[in-house]
Amino acid sequence: MSDQRREDFIEAARQLYEEQGLSRTSVQSITDRLGVTRTLFYHYFPDKEAVTSAVLDAYVADYIEALEYWNEQRRPGNIEHALESVVKILRLGVFENDAFRRSLASEENAALYLEFVNRVADRVASYMLDTTVRDYGRLHTIKVDHVYETFYMLVLGIVGYVRHHPEADDEVLKDLIAQTLHIVRGTEVPPERPHGEDAGSI
Repeated sequence: MSDQRREDFIEAARQLYEEQGLSRTSVQSITDRLGVTRTLFYHYFPDKEAVTSAVLDAYVADYIEALEYWNEQRRPGNIEHALESVVKILRLGVFENDAFRRSLASEENAALYLEFVNRVADRVASYMLDTTVRDYGRLHTIKVDHVYETFYMLVLGIVGYVRHHPEADDEVLKDLIAQTLHIVRGTEVPPERPHGEDAGSI
């Protein structure tokens, strides 16, 4: 019951952030949404910053869930499909146009936004290393050194670029990802090809 009550606070804060933004949401408005006292809120969180951090974690978890779906739907060897679908996930997952995302992107919340993006980069890099890269490495040559760090920097770079250039063409983003990971676009890499003879790499 204790864990559920904590989740209730996180969900209420998330709803309010999306509806009216971060700066307009107070601890009082969160407790009013649930019909409970501020004292109960402080039993679970020391301040608004703590519940905001938990909301960020919830957003990151949603993003990783979308990435897991992408990984399950990948077509082995089909580089173009993988690039196209991952760019869509990037745009939808990090740049959804709700009030909270707009609040995060404001100058007022620059530090919080940076924290959010760093959490996304860390979780994405770890996930890719433990799943997609591991599976790829069983059949193909991985030509990227420092794989976790490369994915981490790739996420930070793409997010920063798209934030300042929202009109960026998907083809440019695909090229940036492919070049960073030393993937040859326009090739189909059969999963059964011997290790070390693939046309693409990661």
